[in-house]
Amino acid sequence: MSKPDAPNDVPHAPNLARRRFLQSAAAAATIGAAPPLPAEESPMTEPSSSLPPLRPAPPARPVRLTINGRPHVLQLEPRVTLLDALREYAGLTGTKKGCDRGQCGACTVLVGGRRINSCLTLAVMHDGESVTTVEGLAQHDTLSPIQRAFIEHDAFQCGYCTPGQLCSATALLDEFKAGTASTVTQDVRARPPDLTQDEIRERMSGNICRCGAYPNIVAAVRVVYERG
Repeated sequence: MSKPDAPNDVPHAPNLARRRFLQSAAAAATIGAAPPLPAEESPMTEPSSSLPPLRPAPPARPVRLTINGRPHVLQLEPRVTLLDALREYAGLTGTKKGCDRGQCGACTVLVGGRRINSCLTLAVMHDGESVTTVEGLAQHDTLSPIQRAFIEHDAFQCGYCTPGQLCSATALLDEFKAGTASTVTQDVRARPPDLTQDEIRERMSGNICRCGAYPNIVAAVRVVYERG
């Protein structure tokens, strides 16, 4: 028996594939010919012309400082730190810039006899005050007692932190003589009886020595205290 003929309404496979291809091509041409839609502007985008103009730098003003016993008049912007004023304007580079955020103590100087981190204060805030840096600890050609003790006890290695250590130790000895207590003083209501090693470590804790010369630094401060 012969097979029945295939219905005449079934399209031939190649013709079907060709028809679908032509339909896809026509749709793509229609989309490509359509005009592009305007992009929606972001609310955060502003034309450059709307930006505020840059403010001019504040004018410099005279700042009068007595540094190591010598008067200085420095023309400084209000934003200049005391550290940069000493190094860049007064030319006293003994004071070091370590962390520039008050954490290492390398920039310690004495202002009115009180030790401070010079990187954390503005020079204009100390107009008219007296500043002592490491260059001013010695008297003429004679080293101060704490400077001699640092040499005798080898209380430094690379030396970068040493200026701040020396200024801090100088103030420490004066503070102890004045009866100032620390957080390790057993009775803060009474005068500390002795400058022990624990007292020295606590009072010098704001000065970091990355070389690890702490035992020699403590020994140097202790011997100056014992010598009176």
